Amino acid sequence: MPRSVVVVGSANADLVLEVGRRPAAGETVLGSDVVTTPGGKGANQAAAAGRAGADATLVGCVGTDASGDLLVGSLEGAGVRTDALRRVDAPTGTAVIVVTPDGENAIIVAPGANRQVTPALVADLADVWRGATVVVLQLEIPLETVAHVASAASAAGARVVVNLAPAADVAPEVLAAADPLVVNESEAAFLLGTTPGALATDLDAAIADLLARGPRSVVVTLGAAGAWVAERDGRPQHVPALACTAVDTTGAGDGFVGAMAARLAAGDSLADAARVGARFAGLAVQRKGAQASYPTPEELHAPRR
Repeated sequence: MPRSVVVVGSANADLVLEVGRRPAAGETVLGSDVVTTPGGKGANQAAAAGRAGADATLVGCVGTDASGDLLVGSLEGAGVRTDALRRVDAPTGTAVIVVTPDGENAIIVAPGANRQVTPALVADLADVWRGATVVVLQLEIPLETVAHVASAASAAGARVVVNLAPAADVAPEVLAAADPLVVNESEAAFLLGTTPGALATDLDAAIADLLARGPRSVVVTLGAAGAWVAERDGRPQHVPALACTAVDTTGAGDGFVGAMAARLAAGDSLADAARVGARFAGLAVQRKGAQASYPTPEELHAPRR
């Protein structure tokens, strides 16, 4: 029986610092003590899919260090299968995350073991992801690996979700396989060669331009402004965000993607799946951390007040 959601992607230890404000160039500011938590876009999305009820698997690499142990434990705690998470002779990926009082963050990633998620490695694990109901990809692993998996998984009948994060130029076959392509405002602007401000002035035109790049569907996430969902044969639909006060937005976009993938695997429409993703992200931003902030299935499906 095929696995429902397989994420091929990164796993990082997040080193989180809280600061009153981000430093200007050449300036030093004092921050909180460093807190180490499990993260990485791939691991976050797999954890979110697991929390949202999917039979989720992560294909990736971590080191044999304590950070690798942290990630394996967090993923398994979220119900994620780790049989395709390889322990390699390299340091586990690390992200340095600076969080300001408004909950916004700035992130620098040192890929580490994520560089070893190569086409050869994923080819050896093809039985895990080929033919899965939904395959999720992001761009914290080598881009040639993303291209290989996107094409092969799509050809095998999987629905491929591509999160263009962090923003990078990808092969045309990656965009062609995407159903949906998920971008935030800055990632959409990167792909279209414009600025986030210009994109916001005519979002309908921007979505049409994104679809013209080849994806079968598009989801544009806009934080507190919700998301827009568009398929080739219909008009864009707005998905509102959950009304809440954000404490920490780290991992919220990944939570959206993972929860949405779980619902796509369960047979929901793209718009309905995105609504679950928006609720998942809205619950997550009310707590600190990435995977540590993700809601339980009971919280996700609790009656709304």
